[in-house]
Amino acid sequence: MYTHMKYTMDIYNNTLLCDGCERKTMKVNVVREGFQLRAWQCPDCKKIWYHPADQLEYDNFRRLKTQTFHVKLRLVGNSYTVSIPREIIDFEEEMQKEMQDMIRMVMDEPHKLSLFFTNQKVRKVY
Repeated sequence: MYTHMKYTMDIYNNTLLCDGCERKTMKVNVVREGFQLRAWQCPDCKKIWYHPADQLEYDNFRRLKTQTFHVKLRLVGNSYTVSIPREIIDFEEEMQKEMQDMIRMVMDEPHKLSLFFTNQKVRKVY
């Protein structure tokens, strides 16, 4: 009888060899624009290979960051509401797996309002 087993192995659990030096690489974490990316680095030539899943999430963020969204400001009761584009919510849900009902809002400068989906300062991509 054939039994299908689902394995969820992560490439990060394996050892990589540098293609130039043929030395064993070290696991490192690299922070880029608030993202913590898992990577391997050669101790000799310092070449870095990023985890493919982490790199994909970072690339998705970079794509969203370059877009400008035009949204409407609406009056609801005594408050104003702004619609957050679906692409941003989908990205945040994927990053956090559980979206919290509350977000933090801060008036940074006279013409700058920031929304925070989490209290974390460094986003971990896993």
